This record gives sequence, structure tokens and C-alpha cells, in this order.
Amino acid sequence: MKSVTTPNPDIRALRYYAGERKLAVMIVAASLTGFSVSARAQSQITGAGSTFGAPIYSKWGAAAAGPTGVELNYQPLGSGAGINQINNRTVDFGASDMPVAAAELNKNKLMQFPTVVGGVDIIVNIPGIKPNVMQLTGPVLAQIYLGNITKWNDAAIKTLNPGMDLPALAIAPVYRADGSGTTFVFTDYLSMLSPIWKAQVGSSTDVKWAAGTGAKGTDGVAAMVSNTRGAIGYVESAYAWENKLTTTKLQNASGKFVAPTMKSYTAAAAAADWSKVQNFAVDLNNEPGADSWPIESATFVLLPINPDAAAQSAAVVKFFDWSFTKGNDLATQLQYISLPDSVHQAVRAAWKAKLPGGKS
Repeated sequence: MKSVTTPNPDIRALRYYAGERKLAVMIVAASLTGFSVSARAQSQITGAGSTFGAPIYSKWGAAAAGPTGVELNYQPLGSGAGINQINNRTVDFGASDMPVAAAELNKNKLMQFPTVVGGVDIIVNIPGIKPNVMQLTGPVLAQIYLGNITKWNDAAIKTLNPGMDLPALAIAPVYRADGSGTTFVFTDYLSMLSPIWKAQVGSSTDVKWAAGTGAKGTDGVAAMVSNTRGAIGYVESAYAWENKLTTTKLQNASGKFVAPTMKSYTAAAAAADWSKVQNFAVDLNNEPGADSWPIESATFVLLPINPDAAAQSAAVVKFFDWSFTKGNDLATQLQYISLPDSVHQAVRAAWKAKLPGGKS
């Protein structure tokens, strides 16, 4: 089905993306050992990509301005665009919710590191249905997006929601029309739970959808779902929470139906084993645990190991080092999970090992 871009209606779901979706902040000065930037001069860094990470990068940018002297200009254009822009060196860093494969990192002379962990929530627009009341499963979601379940009163949905008055309303699936790491996380989850989905569609930042309508960006998905009776979509947890969208429960790997909350996000993140993956490319979908939220991901930053300007690379590192040290409370306020201290230290070690000036 042809993808369309929706206009911006007056809803809170567009809060993070007002003003052409440009996020910029002002700053003063500081330094990071091993990656010094002049304390007398301000630096501006540019990044692009993940909409998943946009809310926290905006918060960190505003808070880090004075202490670090680094001004952040971040464009939430989607993970696919972020990867392309850093490959072409048109920004100082790219951001993606899909970890980049080692071969691609080597080819494009990049390193990647995680910044925070967050959930992907399912949002719906069904008359009379309140947040976190409807229960869904991965296989049912796959059948909806394959076009095989087309009404909200379908027997498969009614079985999951006994006693719920479900209307004979057409289901209108909405997906990201742009290359999106959130799409990768969602389709990776569906591939885990549905062999049919894995065989017919698979997982990527941009897939060939069997049913539904595309919308550009998280704001586009939220707007289309909010304006379409019977719609269903997927958005980042920080976005759903901040804008009070109607989310659903999901069945997790333990067979329990859980709501998208900090408790369930934290439970899933706690199950991750970062020590067994290369380049920090951990997959947090469908983690075990009775309380775990089943659709979850880290979001990643891509940084050149051969930057055109070493000072810009140093400024990016200074910004994220401050964020790791001082920004955890801000992340929690936006429903993100901070990385364990051990992962922060591993990231700092990777900076020193791989970036210009890191060994000094």
C-alpha cells in the first residue's frame, strides 16, 4: 500500500517534533580527560537519526549545555537516515535503534555504542478502550500486520480479551514509512514470535508491509492512529508516555500479559547479557521474566573512528560522557532505562581504544 505523510494536527503527540523537528540547545564550557575541548570555546555538534532517542537527546542537550560547552543540534530523521548521514560524514554522529553489523562498521570506519534502553509500545484508537486494558500477543500482531485479522471483534482478539465489548470495526494498521530503527525493533519482535512473519516479511528498518498505511516519523504514526478510528501502530515508549497515548498490554516470554511501564521495561533490561555480544549489539526483544516488557531495545550512536575533525569527535564524547554521568535521572523521567555502570565503563574504554586521542 502506498505510504503517505500525515499533516500535523493539534495534538500533544507532536510535542517533541515541533519546529521542523529540529532539536538544538545552547551551551557553555568543560572538558573530558583524554578528549579535551577548550574550556574557553563553545563547540557545536550535529547528529541525526533515531526518533527513539530524540526525547532524551533533547533533554540531555538542554541540561549539558552549561556544564560541557557543547551545543547539540539533533535531527530525528529516522535510523536509516542517521546511518546514511554518518556514512557520508554529513553529521558528527549518527543514531540508530538497529545495531549496525560489524562488517558495515568496519567498511565505514565507525564505532557504535548504546546510550539508553527503552520500550516500543503498541497504540490503538478503539472507541471505549482505555490505556493498558486490551491484551494482545506477538502472533496476533503479526496476523494484523499481515492483513489476516481485519476486524477488532475477530475471534483471536476476543479470546485474548474475554468480556470486552469489541466493535465490528475495521483494523487500520499504521507503520513507519521512513527507514526506522523502531520498525526494526518491532519487526524483529514479530519475527521471533511468528514464523510466518519471519518468512514473508522479516526484520529491517524498512520492510515490504503486507497491510496498512505508512506515515513518516513517530509523530506521523501517532497522528494517523489518533485521527483514525480502528487504527493500531507502534511508537517509542517515551513518546507514548509523554503524550498519554492509548497503549495495550502484551504477552511476554513467560506468558504473562504486562503493561508498558518502568517496572516492565526495567525487568527486560535487567535480563540482558552485554558481555556476550560484539559492538554492544544486544537484542532485548522477548527477554525472559514474568514482569518483562517484550518489545525493547537499546538505542545506539555511531561515531567515526577516522573523523574529519578530531575536535568534533571529542565534543561528541564529552557530551555523552556527561550524559552517562549526570543524565540518568533525566532518562528515568522519560521512561528510559539507564545503562548499567559496567556498560558505561565499557563504552568509555571503547572510546579510548578506538577514537583519535583516546590512547593519550
